[in-house]
Amino acid sequence: MEQRTVFFVSDGTGITAQMLGHSLLTQFEGVGFSQVTLPFVDSAEKAEECCARIEAEAAKGNGRPIVFSTLVNQELRQVVRRANALFLDFFETFIDPLEAGLGIKSSHTIGRSHSAMDKKEYQQRMEAINFAMAHDDGSSHRELGQADVILVGVSRSGKTPTSLYLAMQFGVKAANYPLIPEDFDRGNLPEVLKPHKGRLYGLTIAPERLHEIRKERRPGSKYAELANCRYEVAQAEDLMNREGIRSINSTTKSIEEIATTILRELRIARQVY
Repeated sequence: MEQRTVFFVSDGTGITAQMLGHSLLTQFEGVGFSQVTLPFVDSAEKAEECCARIEAEAAKGNGRPIVFSTLVNQELRQVVRRANALFLDFFETFIDPLEAGLGIKSSHTIGRSHSAMDKKEYQQRMEAINFAMAHDDGSSHRELGQADVILVGVSRSGKTPTSLYLAMQFGVKAANYPLIPEDFDRGNLPEVLKPHKGRLYGLTIAPERLHEIRKERRPGSKYAELANCRYEVAQAEDLMNREGIRSINSTTKSIEEIATTILRELRIARQVY
């Protein structure tokens, strides 16, 4: 497989360049990409260092590197553009048409997309993250009424990472609660969840995949046995079906796909940060 080096160059965190660039790269299945992020390129000196690093990679003879840039400053862009690479600039691609369409000039302010300048929205996201951590794995029953969504499912089905992603990316207050064998023996939801049934959303998973995940955490335990995984998944799915709880299978889904499905099906307003 052909290998190419990709640089994500930004005067901020580089998150925007990574997200946009990665989305484009996924369309090319016959190439392996080695990805390098160069954040906070906000001075001429740093731009020169960035250019030199890209040139050094080009000199290795592994094909021209690819550069995805979100540099706001035009002078810094021109420095990096000198490197022997395929230079793709998101600001030049989108800002100029937006300026023409809106009839105004952009502010060209560095670091606006991932800053704490908007204190209200930033505080909302921090509160959502703290909420997700405080209500992880059923650790707290307090203030569950404030949750936008409560994820339920067997242990290691993906509840924690999904909760944190919803909080960090969208400012959604997400709690998660494990379904355990005692719940299956009783045949109904834990009492603490019943008042919040309308905000419950289930995650399920293929027993074979669950077995692999649990085996890494607790090898040789009953918890990780394939038969036990099959039992727990089947019981959890049966409980969710009886209670009318919507669910998604996380086996082959990314966290982004799971989160987007939850937001859509529960009609939770999404605020992207």
